[in-house]
Amino acid sequence: MAANNRRMSGKKGAQVGSGGQRRRGLEGKGPTPPAEMRKGHKKNRVANAKAKQAVRRPTPRGRGGKSTSELVVGRNPVVEALREGVPASTLYVQQFIDNDERVREALQLVAERGGMNLMEAPRPELDRMTNGLNHQGLVLQVPPYEYAHPEDLAAAAYDEGADPLIVALDGVTDPRNLGAVVRSVSAFGGHGVVVPERRSAGMTAGAWKSSAGTAARTPVARATNLTRTLEAYQKAGITVVGLAADGEAEVGDLAALDGPVVIVVGSEGKGLSRLVGETCDHRVRIPMPGGAESLNAGVAAGIVLYEAARRRA
Repeated sequence: MAANNRRMSGKKGAQVGSGGQRRRGLEGKGPTPPAEMRKGHKKNRVANAKAKQAVRRPTPRGRGGKSTSELVVGRNPVVEALREGVPASTLYVQQFIDNDERVREALQLVAERGGMNLMEAPRPELDRMTNGLNHQGLVLQVPPYEYAHPEDLAAAAYDEGADPLIVALDGVTDPRNLGAVVRSVSAFGGHGVVVPERRSAGMTAGAWKSSAGTAARTPVARATNLTRTLEAYQKAGITVVGLAADGEAEVGDLAALDGPVVIVVGSEGKGLSRLVGETCDHRVRIPMPGGAESLNAGVAAGIVLYEAARRRA
């Protein structure tokens, strides 16, 4: 009764209220999520079943010119990959995920692109799929990349009535450098890039992002043995030019860039391997008055491709 009297008194002090619950109840909850993410919806049940099957199914190993599938994990990496147009087959979204701006943008990008699967999965399934990585509730599956055959690059050039302009990478292991080379090849009218099957960067999501979308129209071929592939190009009448800091001539003096040519770029640290260097018809250097010891693969390839394109114009 005393407590009742105090509540009814006119004394100032804290008043009993809703604690903001009524105000929060009136706030909007954002856009309606897709049917695949609405609990109890038929599409949600189907998506969950497919997600469980996909997680339990072992990842196929690449065969016949294909790489293995890849997972991009984390909110920022997933959104960036979708923005850059990285080819993806499925976006996995964690059940009951906090719907922040990155999640909403990822869902919007998937809806705008079309042709992608959107699946909801419980946290343990995503943990198992990513081997415990911090996925933050978003996992993007990138399908295996289909590599071209090295012979296809030259054949495509001849079909266009052009002399082949190809870049081969020797010991370049950073996917971002591969993506940058693909971008330069596309910019200067080249016909593709050749990478070794082993000890080399492949067309991962990182390479796709660095290529700024040009990987969709510039083929990348994979060679079982780079030396034998270069010898096959030579037998087909294509000149093989290797970039080396101690090259016998400068790039600007090489007349071979006018015709069919394969430009071989080595790693930034080690340069060309011994066998590849010995196979090249010419070894040329890029003059650097500034005194830098070397350039990364993307920059070096871009300089030589520009010179080749200038001569062919």
